[in-house]
Amino acid sequence: MTVHNPFTATVLGTARIGPRRELKRATEGYWAGRLGADELRAVGRELRTRQLTELTAAGLDSVPVGTFSYYDQMLDTTAMFGALPARVAGIADPLDRYFAAARGTENVEPLEMTKWFDTNYHYLVPEIGPGTTFTLHPDKLLDELHEARQLGVPARPVIIGPFTFLKLAKGAEDTDDTGGIAPLDRLNDLLPHYRDLLGRLANAGADWVQIDEPVLVTDLSDAELAQVRRAYAELAGAGRRPAILVATYFGRPGPALPALADMGVEGIALDFVSGTTVDDVAAVPALADKLVVAGVVDGRNVWRTDLDHALSTLGTLLGSTGALAVSSSSSLLHVPYSLEPETDLDPALRSWLAFGAEKVDEVRVLNTALHKGTGAIAEELSTAREAAASRGSDPRLRNEPVRARLAALGEDATHRSPAAERRALQRERLKLPLLPTTTIGSYPQTSAIRRARAALRKGEITAEQYREQMRTEVADVVALQEKLGLDVLVHGEPERNDMVQYFAEQLDGFFATANGWVQSYGTRCVRPPILYGDVARRAAMTVEWIEYAQSLTDKPVKGMLTGPVTILAWSFVRDDQPLADTARQVALAIRDETVDLQSAGIRVVQVDEPALRELLPLRAGAEQAYLDWAVTAFRLATSGVSDATQIHTHLCYSEFGEIIGAIAALDADVTSIEAARSHMEVLDDLNAAGFHLGVGPGVYDIHSPRVPGVEEITASLRSALKAVPAERLWVNPDCGLKTRGPDEVQASLRNMVTAAQAVRR
Repeated sequence: MTVHNPFTATVLGTARIGPRRELKRATEGYWAGRLGADELRAVGRELRTRQLTELTAAGLDSVPVGTFSYYDQMLDTTAMFGALPARVAGIADPLDRYFAAARGTENVEPLEMTKWFDTNYHYLVPEIGPGTTFTLHPDKLLDELHEARQLGVPARPVIIGPFTFLKLAKGAEDTDDTGGIAPLDRLNDLLPHYRDLLGRLANAGADWVQIDEPVLVTDLSDAELAQVRRAYAELAGAGRRPAILVATYFGRPGPALPALADMGVEGIALDFVSGTTVDDVAAVPALADKLVVAGVVDGRNVWRTDLDHALSTLGTLLGSTGALAVSSSSSLLHVPYSLEPETDLDPALRSWLAFGAEKVDEVRVLNTALHKGTGAIAEELSTAREAAASRGSDPRLRNEPVRARLAALGEDATHRSPAAERRALQRERLKLPLLPTTTIGSYPQTSAIRRARAALRKGEITAEQYREQMRTEVADVVALQEKLGLDVLVHGEPERNDMVQYFAEQLDGFFATANGWVQSYGTRCVRPPILYGDVARRAAMTVEWIEYAQSLTDKPVKGMLTGPVTILAWSFVRDDQPLADTARQVALAIRDETVDLQSAGIRVVQVDEPALRELLPLRAGAEQAYLDWAVTAFRLATSGVSDATQIHTHLCYSEFGEIIGAIAALDADVTSIEAARSHMEVLDDLNAAGFHLGVGPGVYDIHSPRVPGVEEITASLRSALKAVPAERLWVNPDCGLKTRGPDEVQASLRNMVTAAQAVRR
């Protein structure tokens, strides 16, 4: 059967922060009052126009639109269906109302934020309850579709699907009793608005619409699969509508694939990088009448595509589909824009890589071969094969001494004495009060710090001058903490550009980029380092800074390190060996650092693992194997010190309930954990698992500019004390303070210490 009006080359989505982070600067300028709303919208329009033009010029015959966002695509969907929380309804301006839901205000709490599946991107969690009234507000999407059509772009609107939207939502917090109604129970109320939206898109000239349903690659019950069938039968049965492409990514859709194929949708996008196989497609006869959009170019990692393997997959698929299109496996939101500005990269490494622009070109190349034969891409095939050979034979990929050390480690390398014995030794050594106060690590990266870092990079100051400026910053932060009355101090991390990149730049096996920015959430961008070979520590990485900070105070100063799982999760990691092997190499380097910190007299060492939940496989059957090696890596990193040295860890912005057992198995003496936006929900999970170690549930949200009052923090602490005995409870913010302003940090911490002292009394 011939698929109506198929396309042949596309990507599932694009980055939106700007190749030079233009949207970040404009949005933060708007928040600060330096830019007006019209100026902010003009920056957004310019970025969209440039990207649409470039994608069309690159050879895509279907271009995604509607993937642009001023903050988050799930938040955009929430706003489009009129489901923003009631607490922001009083804010008259739509843009300010939108940002209030994302960031909060002095008087309004923001939506909860958590990780988008197993990526490092964070989304805003919709709050859907029985009282939520859905109304359609499609102007943003229709305007961006019109914008693209005016440019002559073959535009395909992209929206989050109804099932994923509701499945990832949480029950509304504005009612005490939801009557047992889960967000998915509102599916029938939401679907008419999706039908209405499809009609409006058709009337606006859309031939195709992409409906993203990544939640279909997770474990679903039979009842949930029945809801998927019902939803897409209804949407496919809509009167006037575009052809529907349901996009799945990040894994195999499993039983959801035949369920979708039997509905009346015209196309399905599948991720052939993350597990979907040609056999999966061949096993579903209904796909012979569909457009299959084959994600054979990795949308999440930066390695060059194996063109021969991708062409083999595409060639096999031709016999099982009604039509076939080449695509990225997921949105390109997760990779940097282009290799073009990376002029300082090692030439060999550069040849192994493909960022966003290069991945779009790989889609074009594969599509050309599919329709004109491999002779039409002979040069590209030759280049790809040479790069693969270079990568496979590069001697930097293996470090034999590291491999030998790991092979020689015994089981005792991951064991410490029982927690109660450690606690007694640490209590005697640290002499802390009940409800000890601390912070998570970083303090504000002020404009002065950023200017100094830029001046060092440009050669305008020497390394020694930079070091002295940062020592001054450390001294100021230590003095501030003593003035505020905190109990366990940090050095503030002024010398660190990022909690992963800083370490990657000092470890063998990594490269850092100059402009490889990707969006983490809102305007927060990171430059993930590239982990290409065996990891080894060349020298101590943090000891000098922590030792200096400790020399300024009698109070304990925490050594601050990033854990092995988080370093992997927030890097672009080599794909030529198991993650577990790479994790052990990183853990060995961190272990050496903890031992050196202890030798320098540091009594508390924090090894952060905020990404522990992030890498959890999306299918339950694969979870335990991951948790086993993740826990082993952490314990390898932290078990080289004595029982008297207190080990902390930090976890944030994920749903932790399902890995509470693994958190306990980390065996950290103190675990600080995000809890403010979720109102201490995690403590119930900890109690249910019999957690008996120290815990610091975040008492205020650092991702919001609002300063919490003493009474608010006091209430949070009293709530926490219902779940955690005072002798195990710590008092701290949700996360590091790097992105906050100095004045709000001082005010918030002053209130936090005051609240802790009041509850302590």
